[in-house]
Amino acid sequence: MNRVREFRKALHLSQLALANEIGVARQTVNLIENAKYNPSLDLCISLAQALHTDLNTLFWPPTLAAAKEDEQDG
Repeated sequence: MNRVREFRKALHLSQLALANEIGVARQTVNLIENAKYNPSLDLCISLAQALHTDLNTLFWPPTLAAAKEDEQDG
């Protein structure tokens, strides 16, 4: 599960616009959004930067992301 589609739509970006920004094909964005492709760490970082968020928020469910942040703070 990831939140790429949610963040992309919140920024009013099409799959093509996001793909162009991070240097991949539109189909790659579609596959990532539908959990049919596991992106490399570099691609995950590019996605997070383009979507103005962090990796935890983008790729972990909200409860797990919050727990990871609590661990880092504590």
